[in-house]
Amino acid sequence: MTTLAGVLGFPVAHSRSPLMMTAAFAELGLDWCYLKLPVPPERFAETVAALPGSGYAGANVTIPHKEAALELAGERGEEAEAIGAANTLSFRDGTVRADNTDAAGLLDAVGTDLAGRSALVLGAGGSARAAAWALRGAGAHVRVWNRSPERAQRLAAALEVETASRPASADILVNATSIGLLGESEQEAVEALSLEGVEAATVVDLVYGHEATAVSAWAVRRGATLIPGIEVLVRQGARSLQVLTGREPPLEVMREAGRSLNRAPTA
Repeated sequence: MTTLAGVLGFPVAHSRSPLMMTAAFAELGLDWCYLKLPVPPERFAETVAALPGSGYAGANVTIPHKEAALELAGERGEEAEAIGAANTLSFRDGTVRADNTDAAGLLDAVGTDLAGRSALVLGAGGSARAAAWALRGAGAHVRVWNRSPERAQRLAAALEVETASRPASADILVNATSIGLLGESEQEAVEALSLEGVEAATVVDLVYGHEATAVSAWAVRRGATLIPGIEVLVRQGARSLQVLTGREPPLEVMREAGRSLNRAPTA
């Protein structure tokens, strides 16, 4: 019997997780099927409750459900608990377990020593929480900015990092907002995120698409080292696959599948 898994989000049509995870399952010889599960926030809890009985072993979680995913879990991984958000739900023995692979995946993608470096995280949702927690744990001096200052202040207080009254230059900048997801231009992103005059040696743009996203284009134009969202997706997806299946992830297969949509029309 085929085991089901999927990605819960709203929107979720843009997600490359199905292609990436399907390629991994095939490489590992697993009879698993991975689906996109578009679920609005008001239907999230009831949908998750119905998944185990429908043949699902687990699901990944993306915008805007990561904090809600943690709240409904009966069992929580250490990182998910500390971050306050989850991106992976697994269903075993009647229990929903929440894990977070976003933080470790981000550090895997960055791949350099961050001790003593300054970091600016843009956003205050689940991905921003994971990024701030990961960077702080790696020894960076972290500040968080959000268009809603109150949300940034709550995140900073919970994770013991600082807030920024406006974006400022930093060694590493992480775009953990949704800016770029809907095809915004570079100029629209600069205005929305108050990036005029901001410099960063390394930019991590968690948003990805078929073309260079707005913040990625801004980073490249300014000569920053860009870590694209697809690489972070591959890294956190690999760790998530290991949580769901217990198998060693085929990283190169997942990377090739995740990047392949850059060379193909949207399905």
